[in-house]
Amino acid sequence: MPFHLYFDESDLLRCRFALSPLWETQEAVRLLRRPGRHGYHLPWLRRVRKDAAGLDLTPLWLLMPDGGYNPDFICPPPLGPLATFAEEIVTVRAMDPAAARDDMALALSDTPGGLRSPAGQRMLADPARAVRELADLLERAWELMVEPHWPRLRALLEADIAYHSRRLAEVGFERLLGEVSPRLQWADSTLTVVGTVGNHSRVLGGQGLVLVPSVFTWPDVVGGFEPPWQPAVVYPARGIGGLWTESAGRTPDALARLLGRGRADVLCALGEPAGTSALANRLSLAPSSVSAHLSALRAAGLLTSRRYGHQVLYERTPLGIALAAQEP
Repeated sequence: MPFHLYFDESDLLRCRFALSPLWETQEAVRLLRRPGRHGYHLPWLRRVRKDAAGLDLTPLWLLMPDGGYNPDFICPPPLGPLATFAEEIVTVRAMDPAAARDDMALALSDTPGGLRSPAGQRMLADPARAVRELADLLERAWELMVEPHWPRLRALLEADIAYHSRRLAEVGFERLLGEVSPRLQWADSTLTVVGTVGNHSRVLGGQGLVLVPSVFTWPDVVGGFEPPWQPAVVYPARGIGGLWTESAGRTPDALARLLGRGRADVLCALGEPAGTSALANRLSLAPSSVSAHLSALRAAGLLTSRRYGHQVLYERTPLGIALAAQEP
């Protein structure tokens, strides 16, 4: 069933992109129980399965019914474009216990056996304690399952935002939505999210909309967040098909002879815009070395750069794209 979001002119002026390490964490937890989402992420699953097995994720899974209500308070919309996990988890810990109890009760009622389960009854009996314990569990899941891979994930998410921000300027909001996902449809100042559960509508009322790319949400598009949260749409980020593949061996030998191996590797690793730290992590090089290569490639007209928040993102120019496209 569709989910409808009704815009006025002020809402269009308040649309923004953001990324959320907290969202990725709770979606990573959800993915463990959703085999249909495993496809692109099998390398990650192999790396984290042992650590994840040491966590009792039952309380979170009880609040994640497949096709049912999912509580907003365990993952509110991102505070800003570059919020940290530490900043976001503070919002979870500050949740009003009474409101959290209502949220949990709705989710548990959509989970088979959830309301009658010992864990579910325990959460409802003491919602303040449940909020603390859920926040602790999310923080532990972040530390074990997501934080070690965050530089790679963040690079992909920031590249998605950089790309779609540029496309917004080029083609406008209506066409952008169709490019973000075929499940997003725009007509008569209304955004329809196709394929969601239930038939919901919300008038934005000047709040605008947060567009959030996600790695672990694929292949779903999530639309929602009830008041008082700002409305948001979470969509699969571009490029997740190559997220867990290693770049070693991709650099053409002829390009390495022309530019030097280090610079050629950096150029070929920039299939999506990325910053120095992300490239250093991807290529197992020192950040200082990557920075020197980036400066040389930019001076040669093979890269351009733009500032995004706290870092500079680099991407290939048409000449750089042509050189990197040579056969290995």
